[in-house]
Amino acid sequence: MNLQNYPTAPALPAPSTVQYTTVNVTAEPPRDHIIWSICSLFYSNPFCLGLAALIFSVKARDRKMAGDVEGARHYGSTARCLNISAMIVTSVVVLITIITVVVISVQEAAYYNGYYSGNNYNRYG
Repeated sequence: MNLQNYPTAPALPAPSTVQYTTVNVTAEPPRDHIIWSICSLFYSNPFCLGLAALIFSVKARDRKMAGDVEGARHYGSTARCLNISAMIVTSVVVLITIITVVVISVQEAAYYNGYYSGNNYNRYG
């Protein structure tokens, strides 16, 4: 087989320019949590945490409207932390109240049925 008679493929020229692609990622605007703060103010406001959260939410909204994205993000984050704290404190208080009511109800029912009397007298038998 004689390879000299076959035509050779032309060499591809080396790329002389490099193209770059730029992608613009739009950042999500900072959240101000204003609705959550209003709910915290009216429904769960232990230690005025709901009021403080509402104040920081309004500040975050003002900063966002003024164009200060970093300040709005900071105030929004503080409002979120205050809302979470108010929700946790309220949940713990409600849970303790429910447990206390159940325990007292069980003790009252047991006392009423005679389980805690001195002579172990049961009025039903």
